[in-house]
Amino acid sequence: MPNTQKITPCLWFDSQAEEAVEFYIGIFRNSRILNISRYGEAGREVHGKPAGSVMTIAFELDGQAFTALNGGPTFKFNEAISFQIDCETKEEVDYYWEKLSEGGDEKAQQCGWLKDKFGASWQIIPSILSKMMSDADPEKSGRVMEAMLRMKKIDVDELARAYAG
Repeated sequence: MPNTQKITPCLWFDSQAEEAVEFYIGIFRNSRILNISRYGEAGREVHGKPAGSVMTIAFELDGQAFTALNGGPTFKFNEAISFQIDCETKEEVDYYWEKLSEGGDEKAQQCGWLKDKFGASWQIIPSILSKMMSDADPEKSGRVMEAMLRMKKIDVDELARAYAG
């Protein structure tokens, strides 16, 4: 089935695209590698990669298309771009947090954000957070904001207590 997604995020890695894609598809259900392209001799003076090494990997995470590129050390991930994971349950929050934070930068964990071992930023967000934060009662939403700002991983039970007052 052809990809009907109009916009596909491309993740630039130095040379870890294969490792990263395997890591990600091992975490998300309904995930798979779609295609792998390899560097050839053409353009070697520019890309500097050995012929036959992985250039790009087209893959899906839970139906969302991505491309991973082994582009060299020129660019690094930063927090200006992150991937949000909408979690329906506390168990989902715990699962994605545990899996994606493994080997990542613990100092980069704040308010549901984490960096994985490749430097990509993720937001592990319980669906209920948006409802609580946008409540018409500013006292309720304010308590939730204050509670969230003290957290690394979002604690759904603690948010519920803050919301209730």
